Amino acid sequence: MIETFVREALAEDVGRGDLYALVEEAVASSAKIIAKSDGVVAGVKYINTLASLESFEITWLKKDKESFVKGDTLATIKANSHTLLRCERTILDMLLHASSIATLTRKYVEIIKPYGVKLLDTRKTRPLLRVFEKYATRCGGATNHRMGLDDSLMIKDTHLKTIKNLKSYINDAREVIPFTAKIEVEAESFEIAKEAFEADTDIVMCDNMTPEQIETIVKFRDENYPHILLEASGNISLETIESYAKTGVDAISSGSLIHQANWIDLSMKMD
Repeated sequence: MIETFVREALAEDVGRGDLYALVEEAVASSAKIIAKSDGVVAGVKYINTLASLESFEITWLKKDKESFVKGDTLATIKANSHTLLRCERTILDMLLHASSIATLTRKYVEIIKPYGVKLLDTRKTRPLLRVFEKYATRCGGATNHRMGLDDSLMIKDTHLKTIKNLKSYINDAREVIPFTAKIEVEAESFEIAKEAFEADTDIVMCDNMTPEQIETIVKFRDENYPHILLEASGNISLETIESYAKTGVDAISSGSLIHQANWIDLSMKMD
């Protein structure tokens, strides 16, 4: 999967061929990837695959999950000039995209770390980039939520509109879904959360609730259903995530790890 993604990313940029290479003969060359802002590295696995496919040598001074500051050299590259310049933008785009997500994710992780709460990503990813973007959140310290509809059953508000009896539905679902697949119910009120607890779901997601509302549900869970996990979700930002971490939930999910990540600043400089 990684190799296919990398091949397609490079092909998108190269098109029918690099016009630069039509003029000059290739010469031995080297370059450095320099940080022009602070951040967290992600993308090494993908760029190493590109290096293998295009036969260039890359030496990493910073690895996936490691922090860097402005002015750091992240990697050095040796290749013939045609290869290096053909791959330059693909290298930087993959590194920038993934590292920007990892950098924002790390900020969230550091805020909630003292509370022992897991940070989760979501399925709000760019089409065909889910694996790549969720890899980037892992580099930042998050835990992946489900990758798709096939690895756990989440019953959202839209699903609940079609379900007449939640407990009966969950009982039936456990007969047909894989043994290892968990069932999660999205609740927008205490009443729905209580119904989900009584139906013996595995996880209750408190969606778009205030911290105060979630604290009530946490207390109810702790007193009656301590084996069921609680997740907070819905418009959670850097400014509000600590208040949710203090409620006692087990995990917090946020789509903003990916869709609110602004690109950091990296560049490649030829020696």
